[in-house]
Amino acid sequence: MTNLGIHHVSSLVSDIHTSYDFYHNILGLKLLIKTINQDDTSMYHLFFSDETGQGGTEFTLFQINTFKQNSFGTNSIDRIVFALPDEDAMRYWLQRLDDYQIEHYGIEIYGQDKMLRFEDPDGLRLAFAVVNNPEGKFFPNQSGSVPVEHAILGIHSVHLRVRYPKATQNILEDWFEFKETAQYEDERFPITVIQNDNGLFKHKIYLIDDKINQLEEQGIGGIHHLALYAETDEQLKEIQAAIEDKNFENSGIVPREFINATYFREPNGLLFEVATKTFGLPNFSKAESIDDVPLYLPGFLEEKRSQIEQQLSKLESYR
Repeated sequence: MTNLGIHHVSSLVSDIHTSYDFYHNILGLKLLIKTINQDDTSMYHLFFSDETGQGGTEFTLFQINTFKQNSFGTNSIDRIVFALPDEDAMRYWLQRLDDYQIEHYGIEIYGQDKMLRFEDPDGLRLAFAVVNNPEGKFFPNQSGSVPVEHAILGIHSVHLRVRYPKATQNILEDWFEFKETAQYEDERFPITVIQNDNGLFKHKIYLIDDKINQLEEQGIGGIHHLALYAETDEQLKEIQAAIEDKNFENSGIVPREFINATYFREPNGLLFEVATKTFGLPNFSKAESIDDVPLYLPGFLEEKRSQIEQQLSKLESYR
């Protein structure tokens, strides 16, 4: 059964208003939905993606502004790289970042790719690179602030900074059909690149061998988890059985209304989700302010709306 690589990536931010302005108004991403973390209903959860909401384009944010700041370190999901259509788009973004006074590293060669690295307002590490499948059919945001010919297409790659990269690599190759494509010797942090060629984006994962830095202490500006694809519920069950066979700490399969998913800690302690195809998300993307976007609740939480909105209002009071 074919695996399609990365499904989505989820990160931690301090304020959904600031983040909405940055990701929607500056980066031009389409907001799919404003909802809550189903495991902690006092926490907002924003979903961004392309026009279709397809896996491989989804980027989500949890607001957790009472938490500590993320502390850089190893055994972490280190960086999210967004896919651009071509090098003209890369040059457009170089100028746009300058126009918005967003610090960046310039266009540089990183491994196999030209990359433009920068950070969001919470220090979340981001980058741009040209999509790995330029002939693919993509559906970038048609109504955003960025010209469609330069718009973000989805997720290009993810950087994992780990102490034991081979252990993580084995899981990604054995269960999710990634294959090693390159190694880069570095005096401090050797890099292994693995790639899944099955999906539209031909996602890459950069495995950074970091035995020098202390362990990351996750917080605001950190990347919470990496979600990988399970095309069907049957494939999800097969992966769940493999997780249990390895005795990895895991959640079991959890119904999320839009997807079914399981969560587990891989050998370096990173939190991986395995998620089925997303379906049934509402579309609230045209709002200019996050306050104009209605709060969506899954059906099983709708009866608790009043209580949940009171919890969220307390979160707003920290602004």
